[in-house]
Amino acid sequence: MSSRETKTDVILIGAGIMSATLGTILKELVPEWKITVFEKLADAGEESSNEWNNAGTGHSALCELNYTVEKPDGSLDISKAIKINEQFQLSRQFWTYLVNNNLISNPQDFIMPLPHMSLVQGEENITFLKKRFKALSNNPLFQGMEYSDDPEKLMEWIPLIMQDRPSNEPIAATKIDSGTDVNFGALTRMLLDNLKSRDVDINYKQSVNQIKRTSDGLWELKVKNLESGTVESHTAKFVFIGAGGGSLHLLQKTGIPEGKHIGGFPVSGIFMVCNNQEVVEQHHAKVYGKASVGAPPMSVPHLDTRYIDNKKSLLFGPFAGFSPKFLKNGSMFDLITSVKPHNVLTILAAGAKELPLTKYLIQQLLLSKEQRMKELREFVPNAKSEDWDFVVAGQRVQVIKDTEAGGKGTLQFGTEVITAADGSIAALLGASPGASTAVHVMLEVLKKCFPQHIKDWEPKIIEMIPSYGISLMENPELFEQILTSTAETLGLSKKEQVERELVYS
Repeated sequence: MSSRETKTDVILIGAGIMSATLGTILKELVPEWKITVFEKLADAGEESSNEWNNAGTGHSALCELNYTVEKPDGSLDISKAIKINEQFQLSRQFWTYLVNNNLISNPQDFIMPLPHMSLVQGEENITFLKKRFKALSNNPLFQGMEYSDDPEKLMEWIPLIMQDRPSNEPIAATKIDSGTDVNFGALTRMLLDNLKSRDVDINYKQSVNQIKRTSDGLWELKVKNLESGTVESHTAKFVFIGAGGGSLHLLQKTGIPEGKHIGGFPVSGIFMVCNNQEVVEQHHAKVYGKASVGAPPMSVPHLDTRYIDNKKSLLFGPFAGFSPKFLKNGSMFDLITSVKPHNVLTILAAGAKELPLTKYLIQQLLLSKEQRMKELREFVPNAKSEDWDFVVAGQRVQVIKDTEAGGKGTLQFGTEVITAADGSIAALLGASPGASTAVHVMLEVLKKCFPQHIKDWEPKIIEMIPSYGISLMENPELFEQILTSTAETLGLSKKEQVERELVYS
């Protein structure tokens, strides 16, 4: 065992999109701060951020039906859709700043323009989609959204989905061309490469085994080198735990009261990927359907064009699965070791409440390939089994906590940041829309953890993110300006969309 000790200003645990984003923002705000990153795996972005471990959707509520909720009176609550859209615009602005300042290059390597569509079948769902279209299309954030239930128009939009479809089947869709496909794995690697070139100490194959508070208020981490077996001590004024599914265990090690009464429920995902390039070329959109009755939000089926490894791909899913692991590269004991005296009642309460989810997961686990093909054929009627393979996506750990609204043991679908009262340590838990809203989430971390600096940092933050602190919905002219400028810099304009599609076809 090594007795070496090092001191730093900031330690980031996990080399995923969240740590990469926070490290990049901090390096712009306070370049003199010393930042150290520890990652258990051999490279950056290998867990939830990896391009094969998530859907690659730039989540901005353009197509995700679960972000618009029907109220008891029949009207739609679009507040969550507005919130997520505005949060994604922050990400676009920050990425634009990075490109304009040569901190990253070749935006086409991580972001591509792609229409986002919502697709429903049956009269009841069509009525819902019409309501959603009316509510969103009148909002400046969703300008350009189109609706159609005309089979001929739908054949233009989604020929693969409409081909050989029964003509008597009621079907409708909305389409908006300002959507994106985002390779968060590639973006993570770009950000960390830039941080490394700016003297950020990035360490791979390093496992954080202990986190404890020292008498002088610093955080001390015991970090094991997984190759040599040596253990070193590292202290920092601020620690961010951005370890994906591994964050809950690390949060528990800190002992902070804010981390009590929180549990985690792991859900794995499986996508079907098309291996026939002729079929891949017939589809060009992210098409989201509606989750079946009783299914959780993460189960919304979607047929996605993806751009991975300089190749156009086609994925369908996700199919939910269960593993007690909290990470794809985790341990089979992750779930059981996360149960502590302070959260056992919370977890048990969730188990009692979420019996339908348990039943759903069991049903999903028992699906054969042909049963999964049957679900795919709801989207692609003439899909052939030999054209499709499976890829296992990343693990997601849904947060379980006690809330006023949901009571004890409420399962949370979303992203949560747990922060110590003094702001000296923060942990990110949860899942979608996660990566898409990383910039917003990290700005919230800064507000909670560095309130004494925020006022001084604001001019630089506004330089990076012009709409910081401004509601884009209430300032449509600013939104239009930002949408146009970010599209130009990131290569998302109509002209570049056509040029890129020619390259990939």
